[in-house]
Parts: sequence; C-alpha cells; structure tokens
Amino acid sequence: MDDKTIAFADGTRVCRLGQGTWAMGKSPGRRDEEIRALRRGIELGMNIIDTAEMYGNERLVGEAIRGLRDRTFVVSKCLPSNADRRGTKRACERSLARLGIDRIDLYLLHWKGHYPLSETVQALQELQREGKIARWGVSNIDLPDMQLIASMPGGDSCATDQVLYNMCERGVEYDLLGWCRDRGMPVMAYSPIAEGRLLAHPTLQTIAARHDATPARIALAWVLRQPGVIAIPKAGNPAHTDDDYLSLDIRLTDGDLRDIDAAFPPPAHRIPLAGW
Repeated sequence: MDDKTIAFADGTRVCRLGQGTWAMGKSPGRRDEEIRALRRGIELGMNIIDTAEMYGNERLVGEAIRGLRDRTFVVSKCLPSNADRRGTKRACERSLARLGIDRIDLYLLHWKGHYPLSETVQALQELQREGKIARWGVSNIDLPDMQLIASMPGGDSCATDQVLYNMCERGVEYDLLGWCRDRGMPVMAYSPIAEGRLLAHPTLQTIAARHDATPARIALAWVLRQPGVIAIPKAGNPAHTDDDYLSLDIRLTDGDLRDIDAAFPPPAHRIPLAGW
C-alpha cells in the first residue's frame, strides 16, 4: 500500500492527512470559504473530516460533505459531560442529525470526565451494534487509561486515540505512540502545527528553505514521519488545503530530524498527556 494511507484494525484505509475543523463556523463571513476548503480536501483524497459536538460546526461539516459522503470518513466526539450510557447515545443521535448522515465513521469520547470509562465504552459499543457508528475510540486519553480500556470486555476494539502532538508537544512519543502502534491502533494528531505557532520558528524556516516548501508542510511531514500516525490540521481556505496536502510528498532527512530534535528535544521521561 502507498505511504499516504493508513489502515484501522478492521482494514479500513484512510488518508494519513485528514482535515480538522476546530474553530470553523465561528464567522458567518468565512463559512463558504471554509466549506470550499473542506471540499477541496475531499477532492484531493483527504477523506477524514474531524469535528465534535463541542465545536458547534457539525452542520457546516454536513453541508461540506453533502454529495460527497461516499468519499469521506467522518469523525465526531461526545463531550465528557454527556458521556454516561444514555447521554452518550443521545449525543450521538444529535450529532447524526446535525451532520445529516445515518452513521458516523468514528465516534470518540472527547476527553475523560467524571463518568466511568467503562460506562462510556459500553454506550459506544451499543451504538456500534445499532449501526449508528462504524467504530469508536477516545481522545486525550493517556496510557494508563488506555490500558484500562483495553482490559475491558470489547475494549480491544478501540479504534484510535486522538491526542495533541506536534514539535512542541512530544510527550506521547515516550510510551503512548509505541503502545498504540504495537496494537495496530492509529493515533490521530490534532494541532500538528500548534495552531500556527511553529511557523515562524527559525529551524522550521531553514528546513523549509532546504525543501523549497512552507514551514507548515515541514511541521506536518514531521508528524507524519511517525508510523501509525494520522495528522488532522485545519485549513481555512482551499489554498491552505492545497499546501497541507503537499506535505505528504516531503521526506525529511536525518539532518533535518537532528536539527528539529535540537530545537524541540524529545522526551527523556514520562510527561503527562497535554491537551484537554
């Protein structure tokens, strides 16, 4: 298989570069351009579209995928405040209605709240059996709780852990990425460009010049260098989407990686999971 795609445990393949939507839909004046950006990504083959009930933009995503549903892999998330057994199922049904689809391809617990993980996992499994979701997973869950989930009945069917991962936030490299990889579980990296904060860093700019590329492409290529990792950057316009897509063709050299390690050292010990 080509290195632009990755398989979930059930064999379903997706593009390793997906599309995030955090903060999309907040400005009515940008709505049409954001929809065009998402549709452009779908045209390019970036089939993962990531949203969440918390984002308040599931209707925008539904509009963007209209007529293209068979070319998309829709991800949404349940708020932890809704993550008891009944609440998880009701949240999913609301998301389905807002998205205008009859099944979510991957449904995640957004982060761990006060409800027992076992109760949320039970609800997610019921949603899967009912056909309302094709797969379930989690987000912002660190290794000890991932091990707990794996020990639950049916817990080994957890499809992914979506985590904050970029050059500034490398803690997941210490143990979580390897644990997921050993189980054939792709990890989804959100904020892979650190919401743009990395783009002015001189190390990235220098490496970008070597590759005749933008710093954003370098930041994405660095995340994608990791086996088993999917990156889901947000692009607010089609030109930005096109630029992100080109990161799939960049191969960082050993020298590039040494320079990045010097500027952004890898973790030497376990670090609590960053994010929500």
